[in-house]
Amino acid sequence: MRYRAWGRSGLSVSEIGYGAWGIGASSWVGATEDESVRALHRAVDLGVNFIDTARGYGESERIVGRVVRERAGDEVLVATKVPPRNQVWPPPFGLDPAEAFPGEHIRRSLDTSLRLSGLDHFDVLQFHVWSDDWVGRGDWLETIAALKQEGKIRLFGVSVNDHDPDNALALVRSGAVDSVQVIYNIFDQAPAAALLPACEEHGVGVVVRVALDEGGLTGRITADTRFPEDDWRNRYFRGDRPAQVERRVAAICADLGIAPDEMAETALRFVLSSPAVSTVIPGMRTVRNVERNTAVSDGRTLTADQLAVLGKHRWQRNFYA
Repeated sequence: MRYRAWGRSGLSVSEIGYGAWGIGASSWVGATEDESVRALHRAVDLGVNFIDTARGYGESERIVGRVVRERAGDEVLVATKVPPRNQVWPPPFGLDPAEAFPGEHIRRSLDTSLRLSGLDHFDVLQFHVWSDDWVGRGDWLETIAALKQEGKIRLFGVSVNDHDPDNALALVRSGAVDSVQVIYNIFDQAPAAALLPACEEHGVGVVVRVALDEGGLTGRITADTRFPEDDWRNRYFRGDRPAQVERRVAAICADLGIAPDEMAETALRFVLSSPAVSTVIPGMRTVRNVERNTAVSDGRTLTADQLAVLGKHRWQRNFYA
């Protein structure tokens, strides 16, 4: 496993982190706690030192906390998220920050996360939504500073709203944030235009989520793909999107001269080809997934020619229509 600087924080983070949404039995169907625990332990064995969870991920915080406590001899960094008090994703423009992240709500959510995980602190506390309209407004910044002083958190971050990376530019430039988490993948390359350069310039760490497009960039989604009835991917891949994904992945493979089973590796290498990225957090619910994804951290990034080819495969979609 290779490690990268986490912005200006002084911390080093594994290139491949662990996205722990899928292990909490909140929206993904099929995960079992026993397998999730084995997968988390295997990830730490292989050098993963960053796990991303959230208050809204079902049992994820409890499971992650259990494994981190069992690996007390290993320095494992854990990030969690505070959901907005009003439970609105993403926040509407003009919303007062007191409606989403008042200080007492931040504290209450963090205390709940600490109690359920059994941890005495989190390395990163992230807001689960963000609006640049909140920079300089509300009492959230004072609360974050106090929580750092109290030793309950080390760093502050935000999870940037889906497919809206420029909405965190003012925050990054303000110096008030230590890291941002953002969707960045072969289909959605928008963060490379402004957000990633701004993070490099201002020493802000970058956590990349959805690098595999929720499975779309693994080469395993076809027109005939079906998900369990209660699985949220039925919404993400609704209508004829599985067939669209299959066609687009086939075009990528043809242009690069790779097989479909090389697609996931290529998608992760695409993300790691950006020097602004600190870590990428694919969701990993099995030991097999852990071993496959961590193997990508071998120092090999894509060539300039390969990146140029992938630059032509951007795909703008309306996920909310």
